[in-house]
Amino acid sequence: MLAKLSTRPAAVRRCAATGATALALVGAGLPAAASDGTGPDLTRFYRQKVTWSKCNGEEMPKDLQCGKVTVPLDYDRPTSGTLDLALDRYRSTGKKRGSVLLNFGGPGAAGVSELAAGGEDFMGLTNNYDVVSFDPRGVGRSSPVSCGDGTSGASSAAGGSTETSDPRALLTQLKKAADECAKHSGPVLPHIGTVNSARDMDVIRAALGDKKLNYLGFSYGTRLGAVYAAQFPKKVGRLVLDGVDTLTEPMSEQGVVGAEGQQTALDDFVDWCAQDIACPFGQDARDAREQVVHLIHSLDEDPVPTDFGQDFTGQDLVGAISQALYSKQLWPSLERAIAELVEDGDTRGVMGFATGGAGLPLRQHRNGGLVDENDVPLDNLPAALMAINCADDPDRPSADRIVGELGKLRAEYEQASPVFGRYRLTELLMCYGRPKGTDYIRKDVRDVHTPKMLLVGTRGDPATPYRWTVETAKRLGSSAVVLDNRGDGHTGYASSKCVHGKVDTFLLYGTLPPTGSSCGPEEEDQ
Repeated sequence: MLAKLSTRPAAVRRCAATGATALALVGAGLPAAASDGTGPDLTRFYRQKVTWSKCNGEEMPKDLQCGKVTVPLDYDRPTSGTLDLALDRYRSTGKKRGSVLLNFGGPGAAGVSELAAGGEDFMGLTNNYDVVSFDPRGVGRSSPVSCGDGTSGASSAAGGSTETSDPRALLTQLKKAADECAKHSGPVLPHIGTVNSARDMDVIRAALGDKKLNYLGFSYGTRLGAVYAAQFPKKVGRLVLDGVDTLTEPMSEQGVVGAEGQQTALDDFVDWCAQDIACPFGQDARDAREQVVHLIHSLDEDPVPTDFGQDFTGQDLVGAISQALYSKQLWPSLERAIAELVEDGDTRGVMGFATGGAGLPLRQHRNGGLVDENDVPLDNLPAALMAINCADDPDRPSADRIVGELGKLRAEYEQASPVFGRYRLTELLMCYGRPKGTDYIRKDVRDVHTPKMLLVGTRGDPATPYRWTVETAKRLGSSAVVLDNRGDGHTGYASSKCVHGKVDTFLLYGTLPPTGSSCGPEEEDQ
């Protein structure tokens, strides 16, 4: 799922969302919990404390503090190497009852920059909590993965037409792209994925001095929270999952659902744009939809040069649009950015949403220490997204199966969305040739024995459909309480006053809404 991102300009967030590739070399299975006495000794990691200091950077709020926590690179072999994970926090202003940890989704969203950019949404929680976020392993400043450059050929081939593409050549290009990802990502890549990130969160919990984990996760962050609940049920405090991810559907089905939801959101944006005299697609909504498709195709055939040395393609534009559609607050900026692109060939606005997937040279930090923010590769978000999704997915169809089904898949994805179908199909194919991901999430994340947790599902969510909330709640068992948000947009906390209030009430006071509660669209803060 795409990140639940703030509306602050992407130049501050330093993230991208394009169909870049990533190699996922994952160790299957769940390591033993640190406290059960059956696994390797993790005492030194659990006894550390976070040292907080002023955050560096011009864009960092003055009241934000930064720190780090050290975790094992490999939980099965904790003496083989370590990673530092970047943290930041807003301190509690009232009577402190601990911390609440945030994850903004993606997978691949850098929590440190997201909290810095959108911290005002969470100030109510500082009445009783330190509000903390982190860059998960492989993300942001925490040993960021990258695919570098040289992956555009594989991306183009994966989305090419059935008539002109050689499926066997496609698989060869995908393997080359995977090698590039391994080359640019360093030793963290074999140990990336939600199973290990959830273990990292328990180390963070202990380093913060909390006996229980209080947690608010958005989009992919709900998958991470559910995995934590399954791994550490006795350590769960007040846990909220907003924009609930699926725990069971394979990536092929997720891609179709995502394409359909994004197409619906794009149609809504075009309808809105066509009512504005400044809309670059004109005032006829039906014609405007056709113009969007034509613009993407024309950019794929004739990309526009950029200041970064990489051409801006139609698929790069799709990546930019996909980021902007998850919040109506971004629509005016998206309209202006597309107008600048269409009228002047100026890519700076659209690249504020997506950088085209080109990676900056990454200075390899083989010791696992934090990298400087300026060294985070521009393609880290999509590279991490693919690495983590592949690590979490055990399906690896054979080459013969892919060749036999590729035409059918392309038709299915393009029917789901003429704009996003190719983009989402590219994401699906990028796991080819990688070792199988863990089957732990599909098999074992169920019937958790934890305190009650709150799951928020939004009826008009373009990325995480409401039925996933219902299905995941049923799978997690009697601990899950569902809040039905009858609004639009991806997740509810930032867009609905009703959802915001009920989530804060639960986190602050432990009071859950009654079973069957809902928030109506009239409650949304548009």
